[in-house]
Amino acid sequence: MIQKAIVQPDPWAELKAFTAARIALGRTGTAEPLQAMLQFRLAHANARDAVYATLEQQALLNELQALQQAAFLLHTQAANRHEYLQYPDRGRRLNEQSVTQLQEFNSTGYDVCLLLADGLSATAINTHAIPVVKLLLPLFEKAGLSVAPVCIVQEGRVAIGDETGGLLKAKLGAVLIGERPGLSSPDSMGVYITYNPMPGLTDESRNCISNIRPEGLNYIAAAEKIFFLINEALRLRLSGVMLKDNGAKSLKE
Repeated sequence: MIQKAIVQPDPWAELKAFTAARIALGRTGTAEPLQAMLQFRLAHANARDAVYATLEQQALLNELQALQQAAFLLHTQAANRHEYLQYPDRGRRLNEQSVTQLQEFNSTGYDVCLLLADGLSATAINTHAIPVVKLLLPLFEKAGLSVAPVCIVQEGRVAIGDETGGLLKAKLGAVLIGERPGLSSPDSMGVYITYNPMPGLTDESRNCISNIRPEGLNYIAAAEKIFFLINEALRLRLSGVMLKDNGAKSLKE
């Protein structure tokens, strides 16, 4: 008598070579195999850890100083992670000390303001922000674009770029932020680009580039898209639904 294997393989298993998504897990009777269940629990734990990870502000500051790039360490009105998650609006505005810090800087105006905000995955910013910034800064310099001191914002949401960019009198704000973790992507970084940033703007005013990480949109491709959209936004004096990504010149050219 021929016995069937305890774990029945999935006929789609070969597709796993093309995606990190949880597909073709196989089965044991009507249940998932033990290995697949353990992998799910590990992925879920990694996603939770990313949400509660701490933004490594000093390490990011040191990296920017090594690039001879000025920077500010800022904080939102969310005093801690609990407040950030429970009261979203507090992550969209700077606290009083940070506002005073930027006001006293007395900015004369810039073309671009870059912000690094933890969002829902500080892990993403700790890992991917500096490699992308390293590619962007030479492009800005070559294009003759002035860059404000980079703002490293703890407990920040996307809209924090509106107030911060406004205080620094920047024509455009680009927020690099940790995206909501997925089971296969706890370290995904997004970039939100907003022309003429000011408090009160909503999401249709922004352009988003998502899933920046080696397993998704790699650093070079991301920098190409960011630089292209920033140039177009400054040229057309708009961003959001009216600004289209029609292509970008390769950094390798």
